[in-house]
This record gives sequence, C-alpha cells and structure tokens, in this order.
Amino acid sequence: MDTQLALLWYGYLDIKDQLKPAPPESVEVPGKAVFDQIQNMPHQEQLQIQRDLLQGEASEVSNAYNALSRHAKLEVWLLLAQGMEEGTIIQMPSDYQLPAETSQFTEQIKQLDFEQRVSFMLAAMDQTGH
Repeated sequence: MDTQLALLWYGYLDIKDQLKPAPPESVEVPGKAVFDQIQNMPHQEQLQIQRDLLQGEASEVSNAYNALSRHAKLEVWLLLAQGMEEGTIIQMPSDYQLPAETSQFTEQIKQLDFEQRVSFMLAAMDQTGH
C-alpha cells in the first residue's frame, strides 16, 4: 500500500511540469474540497487517510472521495503530492526506497508520453479497495 502511495507521488513528480492549464471547475472544486479535509488533519492522520483511501476503508473523507468522478479523485492525489512538496501534507520519509522490483517498472513508465503517464496514474489510483 505504501508502494502505491509512492508510485502516485513519483507519478506526480514525473508529470507536474506538464499539468497546465488547471483542470475544469467540475474537477477542481470537489477534488480541492476533499484535499482540504485531509490537509486540515494532523500529519499522522493525513498518512492514515491516504492509506484508507487506497484500501477502501469507510470514513467521512473516504465517503466524500468515493463520490468524486475519476478525474476529481486524480485531482485529490495531485493536490496531495503538491502539498507534500509544500510541506502541508506529510512527506515521504527521506530514506524511503521503492521495492527493487518497482524500479524497473518506474523506468518503463518514464518512457511513456504525457497522456500515457496520466492514464497510468488513473489506473494506479483505480486499484483501490473499491
């Protein structure tokens, strides 16, 4: 599960410079609302809610998240990654290493074009408990 969180984080880092323009309001507003709920939590709770989202655990935040469109859910993960960069969201431990078998996979993803990378992130996000 933490590997899935890391892949979403690294996926964001890989595409962040190409994420212009901003998403449509129908994606941005509901995604930001869920992100804001997470951002207002203490850091350890932020980490747990991210794990809960991936595992499909029921909570007020996950219920709001599950009601989002697929692209609004991706917006939540992109905002979480931006928050990690800014320090408002709990960051990946500085010594975190992806499992060895994942390194080759991530190198293959880097060879994809932007649209394929976004599709990969959507697929990674879809591999949740729901």
